[in-house]
Amino acid sequence: MAFFGLFGNDRTLADTTYSDRESASAKAARKRLEGHRRNLTKVARQGQAWEDSERARQDGNGRWGR
Repeated sequence: MAFFGLFGNDRTLADTTYSDRESASAKAARKRLEGHRRNLTKVARQGQAWEDSERARQDGNGRWGR
């Protein structure tokens, strides 16, 4: 029975049959990192906009309401 020959050869299959494929854990890590990178630009722009508006608020409407 060929079915019983499948037990214990998972490393051999990984080295031969699946050698050109990305592993599931590597794919998950790559996607997670891509998600973080995608949000960086958006968050940086939001932070810069807040900083600019805060600076304008402080400079334009001084303590004495100039």
